[in-house]
Amino acid sequence: MAIVKTSSKGQIVIPKKIRQKLGIMPGKKVSIQVVGQHVEISPIPDDPVKALRGILKGGPSLADELLAERKKDNTIDEKSRL
Repeated sequence: MAIVKTSSKGQIVIPKKIRQKLGIMPGKKVSIQVVGQHVEISPIPDDPVKALRGILKGGPSLADELLAERKKDNTIDEKSRL
């Protein structure tokens, strides 16, 4: 755990080892958010779309679920017509 001091402007310096581990270079954008009683700092990917590509891979197919639901609805509609 690193302990840092805030400046009079509220600025902090992220220790070099942490910056290197997270790939935070000069000019790199980071996300800062309050979680409970602490702050989380996360580096933002240079290409967020590319970074999120494949995040849902391996999960359930929403298209298959939609087709199954439509098939079920069609069956219900056909029975109600008779």
